[in-house]
Amino acid sequence: MAVIRDVMPAFDLLQPGSVAEAAKLLDQYREDAWVMAGGMDSLDWLKDRIKKPKVLVDLSGIDELKGIRQTSKGLEIGSMTTLTEIAEHPLVRKDFGLLAEAVSLVASPQIRNQATIGGNVSQDARCWYYRAGWPCYRAGGNICYADTPVGRNREHAIFGAERCVAVNPSDSAPALIVLDAEFIIRSSTDHRGVTAEDYFIGPKTDITRMHSLRPGELLTAIRIPYTWAGTKFYFEKVRDRNVWDFPLMNVASAMELTGGNIQRIRLAVNAVAARPMRLGNVEAAVRGKPANAATGEMAGKMAVQGAIPLQFNAYKIPLMRNLVKRAIVGASPRQAENALARDPGVQEAAWTS
Repeated sequence: MAVIRDVMPAFDLLQPGSVAEAAKLLDQYREDAWVMAGGMDSLDWLKDRIKKPKVLVDLSGIDELKGIRQTSKGLEIGSMTTLTEIAEHPLVRKDFGLLAEAVSLVASPQIRNQATIGGNVSQDARCWYYRAGWPCYRAGGNICYADTPVGRNREHAIFGAERCVAVNPSDSAPALIVLDAEFIIRSSTDHRGVTAEDYFIGPKTDITRMHSLRPGELLTAIRIPYTWAGTKFYFEKVRDRNVWDFPLMNVASAMELTGGNIQRIRLAVNAVAARPMRLGNVEAAVRGKPANAATGEMAGKMAVQGAIPLQFNAYKIPLMRNLVKRAIVGASPRQAENALARDPGVQEAAWTS
């Protein structure tokens, strides 16, 4: 019998008007509730009948979750703030251009007008086996279909493969890690803050999710301190198409230079593992060194140590090596993107040189 698609399963639609009301509903329904922010990912799951919640908690009517506020310590971004608003906000562009650049490369303008920052950092894996309803490890089964001799795994992990080899697909995640952001999580009885780095989890922690939100919890805001404001930023995303696509890989960095030498740095990559990877060993190795090609080459080689490719994604190793090198040297991402678009041979060189 043919599988019926695009017909949503029945659920109760709940539309709270405040964070307190939303937290109460999530505590009441817990695993039976599905939280919808911008709906860009939720509607796919529901139409394909892969996710079948009993209730859908729509956050679109909660104004306190929207907007960007300046504080004495930095910026606070509500989890329901759209990616377009973040990309265009003058305070974000002035002090945290890294985040503005990252979110401006998500999907397409139409999607960014609706998609939210909370949804972008909390989305699920994009592995097509998982999202098509195959009974893989992440879906409660006992196999990873991508990690088999006949599996298609061009977009999958080269680090930290623990049963599931799906990667985190967020573009804003590595930028927020580099900016040392804090994620504010609320429940009906408590609230807590976690670092951006700790918000994302891998299959060793919980193979069914990619973030640290527990049933009954809600991401309400992201706080970005002034710690890295105005430093030298770099963000680059490599994808198959210039619009809409998820990253094959992305890289983010923030550096403070003195006399051309790196005084402090934060560096992260995504789409290489189940969670965004902060490259702490690379950061430590390049401090005090000049931000030049030799340092970048050394950083790139160090970054890929321990990478284990699958059958169809060995290209990710030279790609990561070169993206990390460019994040140190500071080659223009736009120039690199334009070169890739003009000449497929340049694309090959970017991956293998």
